[in-house]
Amino acid sequence: MIKFEKVSRFNDIDLPLPTRATANSAGYDFVVAEDIVLPPMSFLTSKVQDHVFEENKDLDFYGFTNPFTLDEMAKLTKSLKSKVTLVSTGMKCHLNPGQYLELSVRSSTPLKHWIICGNSVGIIDADYCDNPDNEGEIFFQLINLSPFAIKLNRGDKIGQGIIKTYGITDDDSATGERLGGFGSTSK
Repeated sequence: MIKFEKVSRFNDIDLPLPTRATANSAGYDFVVAEDIVLPPMSFLTSKVQDHVFEENKDLDFYGFTNPFTLDEMAKLTKSLKSKVTLVSTGMKCHLNPGQYLELSVRSSTPLKHWIICGNSVGIIDADYCDNPDNEGEIFFQLINLSPFAIKLNRGDKIGQGIIKTYGITDDDSATGERLGGFGSTSK
């Protein structure tokens, strides 16, 4: 059965389940589950640049000569706590095998509010629901391109999800099992 449901940490919070606005809408609108502030992206990047510059004043601190590896960038991001903001929807989605939920911001969001998805399009796999780490809680990775901090209030419509079906190759042999929550298939 395909359905949306609140994750348990929001059971006592009045949050609407994602809904489509019209009979021909492809996407289910999601709202913000808790108040949160999106820092400007320029603040996050300057925080990282300032740190790297101070550590490497006499070197190529932009990384053109010695670029960062993915592991080094991940370590720097974690140590400086300078990352894209995860915005909770308070929801999870039960999907059938062979389906996924595609997340994107609403089409007016970048135009009106300067907010985009950090991962362009989010993918929620069918086995993400009810995972042991976070119960399958759906988050949007949001980037604020404006020069100012933006506060998102509980109930603000922020994104949409489209339920899609996918195919696999004839020689596919995937047998892995999801053991964690957000980003766990990339480990």
